[in-house]
Amino acid sequence: MILDTIANAERYLALHPLFAQVFSYIRNTDLQALACGRHTIIGDDVFAIVERVSGRTRESAQLECHRKYIDIQLVLNGTDEMGWKPLADCRNPVSAFNTASDIQFFHDVPASWVSTPTNIFCIFFPEDTHAPLIANQPIHKIVFKIAVNATDR
Repeated sequence: MILDTIANAERYLALHPLFAQVFSYIRNTDLQALACGRHTIIGDDVFAIVERVSGRTRESAQLECHRKYIDIQLVLNGTDEMGWKPLADCRNPVSAFNTASDIQFFHDVPASWVSTPTNIFCIFFPEDTHAPLIANQPIHKIVFKIAVNATDR
């Protein structure tokens, strides 16, 4: 997991061949104007999901993981206090991994909580579980989904 500001995004370009396109999209798009829902950037290899939702409590959140996609979660308004735990340490799955939805949930408790305010992003890799949308106020955020096995375009 990585937590940082957009100003430092260039540091992470070497981690995946499509991160440059994602960070370019962030710099060159009016993210505040995007409607809620899915926005295709590069086919199924890179897309964004815009959310405007009420925050939930730590107790109601479940850790989740993905295998096909890396998440870059950027908070546009509010503070998202995301839970985190290494996938290798999760012992109590809710159910089997859903390959169609690329998600698995866990009953495990996060090992730590990461306060993620406006204009800060988190990167979650397949070996990370995360519990997003923890807040006592509405959250406006964008989640970029980057295919793990995608190549540079």
